[in-house]
Amino acid sequence: MSARRRRTTKAATVTGVAALLALCGAAATATAAPAARAVTVPRGLTLSDGTRHVLVGGRSIDFGTTVRDLAWNPSGSKAAFVDGHGDLVVSDPDGSHRVTVAVNPGGQTWSHPTWQVTAADRANRIPAKNNLIFSARIHGSTVLEGIKATSNHGRPAKISLNGDPGDGAVPQTGNTWPNVGGDYGTSVYENTRTGEVYIRDDYLRQQGGALTKGSEPALAPDEEEVVFVRSVHGHDHLFVEEFGGSTNVVKDVTPSATTDYTEPAWSPNGKTIAFRAPNGTYTVTKTAHGFGRPVKVSNHTGLPAYRG
Repeated sequence: MSARRRRTTKAATVTGVAALLALCGAAATATAAPAARAVTVPRGLTLSDGTRHVLVGGRSIDFGTTVRDLAWNPSGSKAAFVDGHGDLVVSDPDGSHRVTVAVNPGGQTWSHPTWQVTAADRANRIPAKNNLIFSARIHGSTVLEGIKATSNHGRPAKISLNGDPGDGAVPQTGNTWPNVGGDYGTSVYENTRTGEVYIRDDYLRQQGGALTKGSEPALAPDEEEVVFVRSVHGHDHLFVEEFGGSTNVVKDVTPSATTDYTEPAWSPNGKTIAFRAPNGTYTVTKTAHGFGRPVKVSNHTGLPAYRG
């Protein structure tokens, strides 16, 4: 089923992110990036690197515990991450008031939590959601699991994945790197076996299917675009697929990349994409003619995410 058909179906159904090794300084032009000079770290951009310190808008914040794969809820009032014990944790923006949402039972690797927050849709009898979706590697098999974000030592459950019969079976394992966007809880994820990006929509009985070849997807806040990573001539580029027209449009937004660009994240207004490079963190911003040139915004490397 095409992304266009999925969005049409939904429209008919619904009426209506030790100390930091390097802080951001006056960034110089990177050899791999075409931008002439760096700019100030964008407000709300955060970087987590597996230590207890998180870079927030250029300032180091000690969360008091190891922080991996940090993600923010839509309002920026809560952070979710995997701690040093491999547990799923939610905290305030400074790392205080930590709650262990789920305890890793052992023998599992949890990664890349993402928030699924939606308002109730009473007309269609769909309750409000405040969930965390994450990847769980269990006995060599990777699946997507979910749990209420307000849980305390709760038990995650495997997420069901269904698809349009015409698209063939949706893989139940090998799924990782989930990312949720928009007001309806739509999510995208990658499958390591097929090398494709998939979409899942809670509003559809037939929940989704493959979108395109790629990895590390992130869904735009308006759910009309997805950014993902795809290799081009030996380097990882960022591509954006648009769902708006009768056919999906895929664009290489970093065509001049001479190094690997990975781990993209959308800004809350959907205008900017932050991403990782071997020598720092970059952003690329929409222009009247597509996207501009990559600009280095930090010498620090880490997983980018935007806080509210």
